[in-house]
Amino acid sequence: MNIGIVLLVLFLALMTGIGIWGMKKTKTLGDFFLGGRTLGPWISAVAYGTSYFSAVIFIGFAGTQGWQFGLNALWIAVGNALIGAGAAWLVLARRTRRMTQNLDAMTMPEFLQERYGAKHLKPVAASVIFFFLLPYSASVFKGLGHLFEAVFGIPYDVALLVMIAFTGVYMILGGYFAIAVTDFIQGIIMFAGAAVLVLVLTAPEGGIFGIIGKIAENYQVHIPPERQPSALTVFSLVFMTSFGTWGLPQMTQKFYAIKNQQVIPKAAIVTTVFALMIGFSAYFTGAASHVFFDTASAPQNAAGAIQYDLIVPTLLTERLPAALLALIMLLVLSASMSTLSSLVLVSSSAVAIDLYPSRIDAKTGKDRSVAMMRFLSAIFILISYFISRFQISIIVYLMSLSWGVVSGAFAAPYILGLYSRRVTKPAAYAGLLSGAAAMIILFFVLGASRSPLAASIAIVLPFIVVIAVSLFTAPPGKELLQKAFDGV
Repeated sequence: MNIGIVLLVLFLALMTGIGIWGMKKTKTLGDFFLGGRTLGPWISAVAYGTSYFSAVIFIGFAGTQGWQFGLNALWIAVGNALIGAGAAWLVLARRTRRMTQNLDAMTMPEFLQERYGAKHLKPVAASVIFFFLLPYSASVFKGLGHLFEAVFGIPYDVALLVMIAFTGVYMILGGYFAIAVTDFIQGIIMFAGAAVLVLVLTAPEGGIFGIIGKIAENYQVHIPPERQPSALTVFSLVFMTSFGTWGLPQMTQKFYAIKNQQVIPKAAIVTTVFALMIGFSAYFTGAASHVFFDTASAPQNAAGAIQYDLIVPTLLTERLPAALLALIMLLVLSASMSTLSSLVLVSSSAVAIDLYPSRIDAKTGKDRSVAMMRFLSAIFILISYFISRFQISIIVYLMSLSWGVVSGAFAAPYILGLYSRRVTKPAAYAGLLSGAAAMIILFFVLGASRSPLAASIAIVLPFIVVIAVSLFTAPPGKELLQKAFDGV
């Protein structure tokens, strides 16, 4: 794996250099968090796509759903591309860009506060973001740690420290500008690596179409019909990972930062194609594990249970040549670092922008927000490290909890607030709290294994709550609505 180490060092050096370059272009809080709202369609689209996918999909989801769902896992890829990527840009981006500019809002909590005239809504929303994006961030670190351990033989703890160090350097120094530029470079690596992975992995088995029949046949042997996931389970996972992104602050933040509304149609196409390639590659690889493993040879723990998080790393290390394995390693690393940087940026902003009481130093008159953002980014990374260090639960369940709570809290107040003037302040509070509470309760009532279903319910329920409460409460004042909807 000498070639892998060389490529890894070069990659991390490049990311660090971009972070230092981005630091020189980052002077204000707007520069740090939104890149000055100057990003074009290609960079914006790829930044959205790379934030969407991480080690969670390639390691946790691909292994778990590929083995348990077989070829049905490909429905997740289709949903992610058409709904989570393309439709999100077409439905949300234009109004989000315009209304956040009208309201001078840089974050989801700021938008909700200004849109509904609810001064106490911002700290509540910021707290949800900070605390419940931690498990998601930890799940990404955990996936990377497993991959480094399997591919390079680097101990899990050491791998975590390496990722923390380099993610922190380029993200903390350069802010969103550095993130967007590195995302574009990482996106090219991801797209190329995903295409090559499928072609090389399936070539010995007759290519993509040749291996499909073998996957379907072996799946029936490995997973008898009575143990195969129901249609409801498949649908809930597709819904959670596709429509669920519409309420995630780290995804919607990409809409705030675009240069203008004219970039949206092109960005929607680019993001859809990108997401389809990455999603298909990940889930098809996971499903193909049925051809390369059986129930006895699949990675297992001491108790004899299949370790889903290790299926894909083991498959890659056993089936790919060293040079290609190094490229795939960079693919997963790229996906994960871009997702991590977006999570860290949004989570640290929840405190530095939304909860920090005074951004201006009383003595010097300088804006302290950028320094606070950098400090809190480091703190967030460290907390994520400790969660992943102790390997709390498996990757899929950590991600499901985060997606369910955060998207459940924000999707309804955010989306309905973009399109309806009738949504009220009490309804926004009710939607946020009902979504977060529903996910937490259902996560424990239904069990971690059914967390996608819990997340889907938690995302849908607040839409009903918001509409119902709005019917019986007074809407915001006309002046606020005119300001928010000006030009929309």
